[in-house]
Amino acid sequence: MPAITLNINGAQHHIEVSQDQSLLTVLRDQLELTGTKYGCGEGQCGACTVLLDGQPTRSCITSATSVADKKITTIEGLDREGRLHPVQQAFLDKEAFQCGYCTSGMILAAVGLLDRNSHPNDEQILESMNGNICRCGTYPRILAAVRQAAGVTKR
Repeated sequence: MPAITLNINGAQHHIEVSQDQSLLTVLRDQLELTGTKYGCGEGQCGACTVLLDGQPTRSCITSATSVADKKITTIEGLDREGRLHPVQQAFLDKEAFQCGYCTSGMILAAVGLLDRNSHPNDEQILESMNGNICRCGTYPRILAAVRQAAGVTKR
């Protein structure tokens, strides 16, 4: 198995992976970063979303070997000095989750959007969040949380 170095949440991780091993599997099984969830395994639901160089990416369909040169951010890497990221805080404030399974993927998709466009309109939010599925149907609260976070995402 090849050895690679992954830059995850600002830390270097030297690990052995098989050529076809997904980033999601490495995160969860080898590095115990379990905030990233397995949903559909096909890149359709968004539960496994992480940021690769700031871009929301489905980790279940991304090979670990293909991202050795990228900056990877998971839900565990968003807080700063024990303080929640503004998007995380907005999700709490607006109660934008129910079971919580989709939450980390939703939050990372929203962070990716707000890093590209700090003041999106509702249409832009919906377009960007499309493809992140919430089986509990908290979409109105998710939209409200992203709206709130848009006012405070610059740190």
